[in-house]
Amino acid sequence: MKKLILLLLAGLSLLGTARAAGGGHPWDTFPKERVTDLAALQNGAKLFANYCLNCHEAAFMRYNRMRDIGLSEQQIKDNLVFTGAKVGDPMKVSLSPKDAKDWFGALPPDLTLIARSRSAAGMGTGADYVYTYLRTYYRDETKATGWNNLAFPNVGMPNPLWELQGQQRAIFADEKDPHDPAKTVHVFKGFEAITPGTMTAAEYNTAIADLVAYLSWMAEPQKADRWRLGVWVLIFLGIFTVIAWRLNVSFWKDIK
Repeated sequence: MKKLILLLLAGLSLLGTARAAGGGHPWDTFPKERVTDLAALQNGAKLFANYCLNCHEAAFMRYNRMRDIGLSEQQIKDNLVFTGAKVGDPMKVSLSPKDAKDWFGALPPDLTLIARSRSAAGMGTGADYVYTYLRTYYRDETKATGWNNLAFPNVGMPNPLWELQGQQRAIFADEKDPHDPAKTVHVFKGFEAITPGTMTAAEYNTAIADLVAYLSWMAEPQKADRWRLGVWVLIFLGIFTVIAWRLNVSFWKDIK
């Protein structure tokens, strides 16, 4: 049994290494502490409503659930609802599936669970993927949309945040494959700015961190409450275990 467990662990390790080596651009680490920052979540909700909710639905989330991140219903109605929907309605879009297919080639995916649905062995979490994806768009005139992405090569969606980030091109170089010197590989070397955006690079990275924080919260809004409850449950079980142990000792002390 021990050997079987070791073999399984070794296989998972090799799988993670293979995915990291051959799975494309490495994912950056999302600053997870922002998921508990109400100001970051509120800013992320604003970015989501303004830049994502035009095409992508979050049909499993209702607008009024954002009261949990410190927003009043009036603030939600005035600043985050642009479609005439009621505050208690799901976050849907008016884009029809037919128009979406005609314009984009496919229906834009629902984003309610996007921060949980993307993961890869040895590469990171879904939040890491989205954080990397939204920061690695670059201009590519060989594509129909004029855009490409390091985390999602040949992406069909143009950069929805290009006005904030600006435009950049990716610099690649051909190098010898370390595993096969007879072959060459296309290696990413960095970005080169084309036009500036309305934000600096640092401001844009912070904004994307806030947006991903909101997406992470939206995918599992009860996570923080569940963790807090879990701590109290463990404390209760620990105290109860001590009480049960002492009761057991007291009950059996006169029995030989």
